[in-house]
Amino acid sequence: VGVLLGGVLADRWGRRATLLTAHLVTAGLMVALALSRHLLLIAVLSALVGVVHSMPGPAFVASIVDMVPEQRRSRAFNLQFWAFNLGMAVASLLAGVLAEASYLALFLVDAGATLATALVIAWKVPETLRRPARAPRVAARLGSTARGGRRPGLLTALTDRIFLTFVGLTFVLAVLTMQTSTIMPLAMRADGLEPSAYGLVVALGGALIVFGQLFVPKLIDGRRKGFVLATSTGLMAVGFGALAVADELVVYLGAAVVWTVGSMLAAPPNAQINADLAPPELRDRYQSVFYLTFPAASFVAPTLGGVSLQYLGSAHWLIVGGLGLLAAVGHLFAGPPRERRVAALLLGRG
Repeated sequence: VGVLLGGVLADRWGRRATLLTAHLVTAGLMVALALSRHLLLIAVLSALVGVVHSMPGPAFVASIVDMVPEQRRSRAFNLQFWAFNLGMAVASLLAGVLAEASYLALFLVDAGATLATALVIAWKVPETLRRPARAPRVAARLGSTARGGRRPGLLTALTDRIFLTFVGLTFVLAVLTMQTSTIMPLAMRADGLEPSAYGLVVALGGALIVFGQLFVPKLIDGRRKGFVLATSTGLMAVGFGALAVADELVVYLGAAVVWTVGSMLAAPPNAQINADLAPPELRDRYQSVFYLTFPAASFVAPTLGGVSLQYLGSAHWLIVGGLGLLAAVGHLFAGPPRERRVAALLLGRG
């Protein structure tokens, strides 16, 4: 709900206004959560935080697309992915320390950091939304996607077949990624490994991203995005599939290196393709649909994965690996139509 709402508001209201509102409201909700003691109130506030905290995602990406020239966007998205993971690493360490001292402090510091972000946005981030004189030209650029007399909007993105194919393949990648935080710790516990071993595997992945992500553009520049995504998804499939024979920490660590490299390669072209396929007038709506893959995967991965691991054991990882390999092949077939579509859109914008 938050992602879709954020996408619609950012296209209609503006990127900067959406970012400011979402961060200010989230900060207030975090303070309210810090002071709440009743379970029902905590549940309601948590749901509201989930909605409002999800709103900025599409606006952030759309702002990058608005401001950064097309030839430099891949590097911009790569930097964003790096910054996000660096922040996650710092937050994980800080949260553990604060939780041991005071849960009240944990929520208040979170609220303070969110408020600080809002102040930086108000100070430094301009409004990048350009309102065209005739937004309905989207229909002409998308061909049959927005025809039939209907006004271009969220439904345009939800009926764009080329875009939805890309979203579906990204959903598979997200399901693979979610294995690390949902099913893998269960498998490690079944193998007799301690929680510290799980922490080491996760920390290794984070360290690889923090220290290696900035070098990714040199590896993928000039290569077709469909091929890069096929390679990255294939690496993730091999990494998670290898857990079928894992029973020692060293195997988990080796597999983590493989799937982390895959996720590092996937981040820039994923964001770039999403930006390329979206008409400027509907940029945030397309981003919001794309972003739905991640909360959807966070629901599907533990729900089906838990059942699969319980009844199939190690064969679960063979299924995950096979699913990833199918998605890799899908990227090879879906790449050429995407490229033709992007070329047509660029020609129309020119």
